[in-house]
Amino acid sequence: MNTSPIRVAIVEDHQLYRDLLATALGDVPNITVVATAEGSSHARLLIQPGEVDVALLDIELADGNGIGLGVALRRADPNLKILLVSAQDVLEILTTLPEDDRKYWSYLSKTSSTSLSVLVDTVEKAHGGESVIDPELMQRSKARSGTTVGGLTPRQFEILRLVATGLSNQSIAELLGIASNSVVNHLSAIYAALGIPEGNNARVSAVLAFLNDTSRPAA
Repeated sequence: MNTSPIRVAIVEDHQLYRDLLATALGDVPNITVVATAEGSSHARLLIQPGEVDVALLDIELADGNGIGLGVALRRADPNLKILLVSAQDVLEILTTLPEDDRKYWSYLSKTSSTSLSVLVDTVEKAHGGESVIDPELMQRSKARSGTTVGGLTPRQFEILRLVATGLSNQSIAELLGIASNSVVNHLSAIYAALGIPEGNNARVSAVLAFLNDTSRPAA
């Protein structure tokens, strides 16, 4: 079993926030901060293929943006996972990514009540191949009327929302107090309602539909 620490790179143009992230994550036993960069150009020099597991990227950088940087870094290293952070609710940007690439991206908001434990959990899940969307933003999500997601039942909407936060079927079942196979059945019905063929990318496609068909009122 591989017990090597998760190698994290942080790209953030605000020095104080960058230093706080590096200190907080650096104190976590199974995480090692291997690089910190102040912007896109600096990051492209520091982050080399095979040397970083998860790149934590601010979307709004002085010399570019985290989306473009993440695309470039993943093009050089397809195993790299991306965790975007932003002070703005720009979740819809994720829907513009290629569908087969989307599962390698996660997103947290700087303005939500995200704690260190949520950040660490997201880094760990991203490293493990899961895509996580900020739980608080997902909690505030409301379906737009007239959309396919808006046509889901309340239970289906709740399950899809939990899927978008990165929870497994078992975790969703435990949270809702239902059987795991009930979650599977609900997901099959959700895919059918959204017109998504069941398969390896169904979960990702459903989350993209959720992001596209919902809005998040200000807290």
